Amino acid sequence: MLRRVAARPPMSPRRCWLVKSEPDAFSFDDLLAVPDRTTAWEGVRNHQARNFMRDGMRLGDPVLFYHSNAAPPGVAGVCRVVREAYPDPTAFDPRAPSYDPKSRREAPTWLMVDVQAVAPLPRYVALDALRANPALEGLELLRRGSRLSVMPVTPTHFDLICRMGALGRGALR
Repeated sequence: MLRRVAARPPMSPRRCWLVKSEPDAFSFDDLLAVPDRTTAWEGVRNHQARNFMRDGMRLGDPVLFYHSNAAPPGVAGVCRVVREAYPDPTAFDPRAPSYDPKSRREAPTWLMVDVQAVAPLPRYVALDALRANPALEGLELLRRGSRLSVMPVTPTHFDLICRMGALGRGALR
């Protein structure tokens, strides 16, 4: 006689992300140096990037930390989301460079997430190396004209970039 086993709910697909920062403003080394290796990802002023944080980023999601406007630009480390989207107070502060006089505390336009450093990549993965790898075709970062500071990355691309950076699987646990 066959026993019926209740079906498990399908697992949600793993979400992976890439965030960009200019290392002169805030580098991966800076993230490693702050208390608890955690910071608020503040100052995002692009609606699509904000929507990715609001609608997509979840606790524990892995994140590639990318140095933009660097010589050379590239992926420096891995972090994870440790707090989901919440209002970005810099939008309300007239002294902040990312102040938005149209954003209201009762209905904030701009949000942020908190990220925590997991590990630096033992080998920095420069943009040229990313472009040269045909397996990274379709990576949003490599699309001409893409300027988003927060973007999704497929789990396959995420894992490949970590391997290119000589980061073992155990570091992401």
